[in-house]
Formats: sequence, C-alpha cells, structure tokens
Amino acid sequence: MAWVKVPPEHHPIFHAALPKDPRVETLKMFGGVAAKVNGHLFAGLFGRSTMVLLGEADRAAALALDGATPFDPMGNGRVRSDKVMLPERMMAAPAELRAWVARAFDAAASLPKKEAATPAKRTARRKR
Repeated sequence: MAWVKVPPEHHPIFHAALPKDPRVETLKMFGGVAAKVNGHLFAGLFGRSTMVLLGEADRAAALALDGATPFDPMGNGRVRSDKVMLPERMMAAPAELRAWVARAFDAAASLPKKEAATPAKRTARRKR
C-alpha cells in the first residue's frame, strides 16, 4: 500500500472508537494516531483507514470484509500477519469501527504485558 497522509478529520473518529479503558495509551504514529494496551499496539490510523491487530478468527472475519487487506505499511508485500487494514468505509461507520477496535483491544489485552524498551535495549536492537 502506498503511503497516503492520514486525513486530519479521522483523528477524532479514531479517538471516539477507542475503548474507554484506562489501560489505553495513544501515541503519534504514521502521521496519525495509534493505540496500545499493555505495551502492544492494537489499532492505528494509516492512510485513509484504520489498522487493527486481531486474533486468528477475528482476522479471518475482517479480511472477508470488502476492501480489507493484510497490513503492509511499506507497500512491499511484507505484510504484518497479525494486523488488518480495515476498509476505508469504516471511517464513516463509527459503530462498526468501534466494534473492530474493541476486538483488537481484547486481542492485545490478552497478550502478556510487554516490557518497556530501555534506551540500552533500543540501541542493541538497532545494532542487529
């Protein structure tokens, strides 16, 4: 998928779709907004839609939606197997978007808490 700037009007739609849970953290990413729980990224704006992390069954259901694709942030065929790009129409369907983001939150919240990377760990990862 070629990079497309996130429309600014999508930011409030995305924020409204996030679960009202104190564990949700938001951060700027891909020129938009992303959300994490327990250190795991579970949803984020990318291009004109939303990327979500889903469990296997939910991922199959999401990929069956017309216009959904595996998440390929660089557009080079190296997809993220656990993440799905929802169809662009989701940005105009707040209840449906909220339901998919909730599924993503549940999937990420069920994973073991991720240890925060320290500066030393980040440097070690870069050297690999």
